[in-house]
Amino acid sequence: MGVVTRAKKNRLDEESSNPELAPRGGEDLISRLPDDILTSIITILPGKDAARTQMLSRRWRPLWQSAPLNLEALVDSSTVGKDVTTIQTVLQAHRGRVRRFSLSWTLDYNHFFILGSPQLCKLQEFELFYFNIDAQNLLVPLSVFRRSHTLCVLRICSTFPWNDCTLNFPHLKELTLSNISIADSTIHCLLSRCPVLESLVMDANRGCHRLRISSLTLRSLGVSDACSYVEGKLEEVIIENAPLLERLTPPCIRNEGFVIRDTQAPKLKTLGYLSHKISTLELGTMVFQKLVPVSLSNVMRTVKILALDRAPDLDVVIDFLKCFPCVKKLYVVAFIKGNFKNALRYVSLECLDLHLRMMEFINYQGNMLDLNFIRFFVLNARVLECVKLVAAHDKYGRKWMEKQQQKLQLYGRASRGITFDFQADYGSNGSVHMKHISDLTTDDPFDSSFCRCCDEEL
Repeated sequence: MGVVTRAKKNRLDEESSNPELAPRGGEDLISRLPDDILTSIITILPGKDAARTQMLSRRWRPLWQSAPLNLEALVDSSTVGKDVTTIQTVLQAHRGRVRRFSLSWTLDYNHFFILGSPQLCKLQEFELFYFNIDAQNLLVPLSVFRRSHTLCVLRICSTFPWNDCTLNFPHLKELTLSNISIADSTIHCLLSRCPVLESLVMDANRGCHRLRISSLTLRSLGVSDACSYVEGKLEEVIIENAPLLERLTPPCIRNEGFVIRDTQAPKLKTLGYLSHKISTLELGTMVFQKLVPVSLSNVMRTVKILALDRAPDLDVVIDFLKCFPCVKKLYVVAFIKGNFKNALRYVSLECLDLHLRMMEFINYQGNMLDLNFIRFFVLNARVLECVKLVAAHDKYGRKWMEKQQQKLQLYGRASRGITFDFQADYGSNGSVHMKHISDLTTDDPFDSSFCRCCDEEL
């Protein structure tokens, strides 16, 4: 183990704090940036990483103290007093305001007073993950929404009931409500007080049977119902007026008979996951019942990304590609035991001839049903570039994947440039993370290539 003398340490610190120098004689270009840019860099880092920037050099040390803070905190029932004290200490030590506060809380209810801290006066993003089975008889603490007039992002995952519709959110762009109790009238009143809302996610809530959407600014909508044993679960979504809606995502429909109606959808680009549990899906003039098209007076050319959950056979998938002829990326979730039949050798479709470039098949097992399904696209999709095969079993190792590669190297491929990408995801079920639905900075919410949500979940 090398020993760093005090003189050497001082020299390194002097070099790293000098805007003209960097370790190993290189030029420290980052430290030469203006303070406001360096502060912006610190602000987007997680709280711990932002604090560590103080160790980079003297140049960085004072910046963290004044940079808007990105704070994530966990309060556990067994250490609630210590955890709350730690949060208070951080807030008191930090001279700048808090830009984002993500708070995960278990069981205890009586310490939400920390949300009254002056550092939260201009809070822009707030996440509350509160887990307490007894919270159904409590109300959302007013301190949670004291900063509603400055919030741009609000995510609530809690067993709290929401009964207050008097709050205004003039700058709110992203709203996620999960596992809360909220009545139809309350959610509609709440949405009317979000004049610039761009993304709405409603997941596993209670009390709202029918959700009506009328928003001139909404671009992304994610909806899921609650489990079958929950009373008052969401059953119908009616999009009355949302001219800017680009993303319609029902990521996990748990009960039969779910209904989605959007009679306009002029800009819809991303759609899915669609499953047979959606008994009626109306998009413009098209009507689907349990994934089967029953009324097709037109096609929808705006949709570029399509995700299907457990379609019964290949013919159903082909029907969807006829309805959405400009799809570039197709996601398909298969039943664990494989279920695709009726594989055709040649079909001429506009989507296959001109547009489809990526396809992802989830729950791939490599049996003949799966292989025939993939072969259909290999033999017919003329501009297909990549086929991703996501295996959901730990027995699929490297040798198995190499063997599957050999089976798919077919003669007569429509596109010579196809690559096969095998992935292992033992928990894959075709769902999409709620944060991806809300994230409008990415074009594809189903692309999990760079997803770190599972690592961040508590």
